[in-house]
Formats: sequence, structure tokens, C-alpha cells
Amino acid sequence: MPVAQRITSRNARFQQWQALLTNRNKRQRAGEFLVQGVRPISLAVEYGWPIHALVFDQSRSLSRWAQELLRTVRTEQIAMAPDLLAELGEKGESAPEVIAVVGMPADDLGRITVGDDFLGVLFDRPTSPGNIGSIIRSADAFGAHGLIVAGHAADVYDSKSVRASTGSLFALPAVRVPSPREVTDWVGGQRAAGRPIVLVGTDEHGDHDVFDFDFTQPLLLLVGNETSGLSNAWRELCDHTVRIPMTGAASSLNAANASTAILYEAARQRILAGKRGSAEAPRQG
Repeated sequence: MPVAQRITSRNARFQQWQALLTNRNKRQRAGEFLVQGVRPISLAVEYGWPIHALVFDQSRSLSRWAQELLRTVRTEQIAMAPDLLAELGEKGESAPEVIAVVGMPADDLGRITVGDDFLGVLFDRPTSPGNIGSIIRSADAFGAHGLIVAGHAADVYDSKSVRASTGSLFALPAVRVPSPREVTDWVGGQRAAGRPIVLVGTDEHGDHDVFDFDFTQPLLLLVGNETSGLSNAWRELCDHTVRIPMTGAASSLNAANASTAILYEAARQRILAGKRGSAEAPRQG
């Protein structure tokens, strides 16, 4: 294991990393963000994200996981005083064992793989980074191929979003776009290439109940802002809208919860369609 540098004061390097927690512009200029936790860091490494530095607690005996991480990941290593590491970990007096400084990928829709079974999610102008992370986690769990965050929105790489994704951010492409134009051009290109992506908006007054709609076709699910729903621009682009039938006094669900319910229905339909396809396939003999 290479000899680590040491940081024991709030020097310029520490202040630079501290700013990544709260300052989106500085994250963007630096092209990096902070990650903590065994699963998120392990997935970042597994999926080939660039690890710019590993910062660890200089005062404790490291776990086998941390020792192996420092031994195998070829990057800069920083031994940091525990009080400073606790500040970067946003955990009060409890310092995380390791924090990774991870590079951001480009916001390129080409990162999202589109096939005949494509399932994607677009989140229109989300205000809560926690909701972004929760939707990334659900989309990953239920077989989606990517998330698009559109418009003036909370940041995918905000520490609250990164934590809420519980590592799924590194397994599922999440791409930020400024406006509908980038997405319509991308969808148009996919359709021209023979991948007829359908745009399906979520709305409490949608045209179809979710369990009556065919989610087995290639589609992009459009989820609206937590307060105002889908913008008029996105509504006009929808080929269909779907609603979640509800009882009780609630008229709608939190954006992350609604997305999870619809993604589960999409996964359920696709699993059943796969089983039917397997049962109908001719036997080889």
C-alpha cells in the first residue's frame, strides 16, 4: 500500500472537499463529489467510476474491506484526522472509515443503453435531492436502464441524493439535461433507429390506470415536479398518461413513491411477459 499523505488541519485541500458537499457550482467545476459507505464505494469501484482519492481515518484500525480497498484501488490516499473526516462525512462526531472522492461522468444521453426492452425514467425539475436518489434506487431495483433529470433541478450529485441512492447511482446512468429539446432529439434518434420509445406521463388524472397500461413496450416514464407535476411542455410531448388508483383522503403520492409503484407494475408486467414467452417457445428436440 503506498504511503498516504496526511491532513490534520483545515487546509486548502480540506476546504475544497468540504465545499463539494454544499456547493453545486464547485462540484461541477471540480468534476467530482464525495461518497461514503461500504456499498456505495464498492459499487463505484465495481462499475469503473474514476476514484480521484481515498480519504481514511488515520486514528483507527481499518476493517478488512477498507484495507483491501486501499490496497487494490490505484489512486491518491489521504490519512485524515478523525474530526475533519467527520465533517466531510456529515455525521457530527462520528467519522466514517473511508470517503471516496469520485469523478463525475459527462451528462451524455448516450450513456443510457436503449434496447427493445428499454425502460427509462425522466424526472422533471425535481426540488428534492433525496427524491432523486430514491428514484435512482427504485429504477435500479426494478430494471430500468437510466434516469434523466430535466430542467432547473436539484443535483444528482448532491450528498443527499448520493446517500438516498444507496449506491445505485453507480449502477444506473443518471443524466442531467437543461430542457425538453435534448430529450426529444434523443428520442427522435432512437425512433429513427427502429426503437419506438413511447413517452408516458404520470398524472393523478391520467388516461389509463397503471394496471391497464402496457408497460412491456419500450418507454420513458415522465415524472413531474413534487409540487406542480409535469410542465406543460412535457405534457404536450406525452403519448399517454397513467394514474395510480387511490382510496382514502390522499389525492396523490410523493414523486418517489409514485415512481416506485409504477416501476414495480412495469417490472411485474415484464416478468410475466417473459414467463409467457418462455412457456410459448417451441421445445428443441
